[in-house]
Amino acid sequence: MESRIITPGPYRATKLWNEVTKYFRAGMPLKRHRIHFKTYGNCFTSSEAIDWLHQLLRNNSNFGTEVTRQQTIQLLRKFLKNHVIEDLKGRWGTEDLEDNHNLYRFPSTSPVKTIPNRQPLWKRSSLENVFKEKDNMFKMPHFSKKTPKRHNSLDSQGQQENEEMEIMEEDQGCDESGPQELTQKDVEDIWGNITLNHLQKILALPSLEEVLNPAQINPAHIMYNMTHTSKHGVVFLQDKTDDLPHWVLSAMKCLANWPRNNDLSQPTYPGFEGDVFRTVADYFLNLPGPLLTYEYYELFVNILGLLQPHLQRVAIDALQVCCLLLPPPNRRKLQLLMRMISRMSQNVDMPRLHDAMGTRSLMIQTFSRCVLCCAEEVDLDELLATRLVSFLMDHHQEVLQVPCYLQTAVQEHIHYLQRPRVKGQPPGFYFCKQISAQEFEEQKVVMSQVAIMDLLESIVKDKNISVKDKKKKLKQFQKEYPEIYKSRFPTTESEAKLFGDKPTIKQPMLVLKRPKFRNLRH
Repeated sequence: MESRIITPGPYRATKLWNEVTKYFRAGMPLKRHRIHFKTYGNCFTSSEAIDWLHQLLRNNSNFGTEVTRQQTIQLLRKFLKNHVIEDLKGRWGTEDLEDNHNLYRFPSTSPVKTIPNRQPLWKRSSLENVFKEKDNMFKMPHFSKKTPKRHNSLDSQGQQENEEMEIMEEDQGCDESGPQELTQKDVEDIWGNITLNHLQKILALPSLEEVLNPAQINPAHIMYNMTHTSKHGVVFLQDKTDDLPHWVLSAMKCLANWPRNNDLSQPTYPGFEGDVFRTVADYFLNLPGPLLTYEYYELFVNILGLLQPHLQRVAIDALQVCCLLLPPPNRRKLQLLMRMISRMSQNVDMPRLHDAMGTRSLMIQTFSRCVLCCAEEVDLDELLATRLVSFLMDHHQEVLQVPCYLQTAVQEHIHYLQRPRVKGQPPGFYFCKQISAQEFEEQKVVMSQVAIMDLLESIVKDKNISVKDKKKKLKQFQKEYPEIYKSRFPTTESEAKLFGDKPTIKQPMLVLKRPKFRNLRH
């Protein structure tokens, strides 16, 4: 059954849940089964449900091929808990479903979850207070108090042109001769503003408020993650107490470079690499929260809607910007973890670490919940985390590098604000005065005529073309724009003067009669 892509927006996880349950109820084959000498119709075994649902999830572009059979069992247990399915006696609410031949059926009630019409709690009553308290949080320094309306990528060009504003009068009275003084907070706010504006354009959302709690954004994290990096692009921490312990770093380096660059002072024995891996896994599994943080769960779940073949570049750009929002210790841990598991999954010399799955599957299943999970249990969070970690493993070098275009944009804006100004020169941004459609049409005609006249002058004054080619071009121009040509060359004399007063009409040649010669024989 063909999957439908759930695009970014509010309550994406709930929409995905409804999508999967709808397909499961519509497509799961129902049969007659006999058990204890009694026949039951319109039911299925748990093993049959696992087989069918596992195939559905793997073929669904919202989840991908990394979904395991065990994750499918976990999802079916959640189906049983949420009364998507029930046993033959109508029992549900427990999670004791196993991979066996126990029989289950669909209840008559609909399992579809209702998507709230109201906004989440942090987006309702508290949201106005958040923006009141952080009114200038991402406001560029020296903006006028009445800033123009910001448009998202879905707005048309015409709407943007029609909503231009006049610059505020209070800005026109600027009396500053020296460079502008920017505080640390001013610089951080510039980083935050440019970064979030770019993220909104990538996601093509009317507002980031749909997927991001504005109270959780810290522009200082963005600035730090962009400016404190090693030559390999990894964030380095000034406060080493937040860094990975030395023994964890040593273990990760050992696994990432196995068997090369291994510390020969360490004891080696059969299964040594497995013990080292469990040491690293235990550290990350016992972290107090996921590396992408609980606050940004909804944001990264929405980014998963872009993980489609034709949107891969967009997904990489979106993840690249979103990872800049993380606290620097989290970003550093994520960078080092992705580098390690990516190298391990591609290392043909790495011994098998699990009897039932390969190295890549083991990396994804072990660390997915360390990277992404919700503070409160969400029905599909395990599948969504698997999907994200799988993508990060394959594209971590691009996703976790510093986007140079943002650095350039920030540096140019800071340089603009810090340049010296003279009295009467307004700082900040310039806006055009709105004009009527009639004025626009009149200006369009005038400007077009000026451009055409400039073109004619360029032909006239061009010394790099021959006289023959110049005449040819002028003749063509006269044919296309006779009125403008006539205004430049009103008489034939003015035109002839251009070519050195040469006559335009050739003198007729003398026609001589052929002499008649008499025949000398006569």
